[in-house]
Amino acid sequence: MEIAPPEAEARLAYGSHPSQFVDFRRGAGEGPRPLVVMIHGGFWRQRRTLTYAGHLCIALGREGFATANIEYRRIGEDGGGWPGTFDDVRRAIAFAREHAAGFGADPARTLLLGHSAGGHLALLAVAEYPGLCGAVSLGGVANLLRAHELRLGEGVAAEFMGGTPEAMPQAWRDADPVHRPSAVPRVLIHGTADDIVPCEISRDFPEPRRYVELAGVDHFDPIDPASASWPVVVLELTALLRSPARP
Repeated sequence: MEIAPPEAEARLAYGSHPSQFVDFRRGAGEGPRPLVVMIHGGFWRQRRTLTYAGHLCIALGREGFATANIEYRRIGEDGGGWPGTFDDVRRAIAFAREHAAGFGADPARTLLLGHSAGGHLALLAVAEYPGLCGAVSLGGVANLLRAHELRLGEGVAAEFMGGTPEAMPQAWRDADPVHRPSAVPRVLIHGTADDIVPCEISRDFPEPRRYVELAGVDHFDPIDPASASWPVVVLELTALLRSPARP
């Protein structure tokens, strides 16, 4: 059961579907704050919502980050799955940046942060936004084909895609971040005790990328602000902001 955090400062719709909205929260500190666009996970399925990521966004706010926690159509909803889910994520990122200034955020310092299936979407999306400062994947499904081979989530990758790699080779290639190079830095953080998405999926992600392996850490520790993993997440986000500004 997802325990709802305090309400966001604003919930704004970027489309007409009930799942097309963004929760905005300000960050502590003076002046425009860097913006983190949070993409929640749940194996792309409708049963998981952005609610659980609200606690993480509140914690990021205390660290000085403004946040845009995005919702999107998932498997089980009209238009969910590939490519509708990714279309929503792209629209939501653009929408969050357009509205960032209204919530004390600097759109020129935007980072993507994704957990689990949200990590897949973040790693994929960053290839299409050269102006971003970086993307951080937490226990992400970083390799779609390997997720299918391992039958993660009881074969959810094929469910998400609407068919098998053999039947839809080009679509699977388009949807897999391992085939989408990006000049924007990508950081993959993964725990060795993750029994939902094994760390090999992030460890084998192609260069250039930064891989941070957390010994003995499970799938949910990196999104828990009370865990020993949380300072690592904050450190990696902060380090990405030191990269040269992009147009």
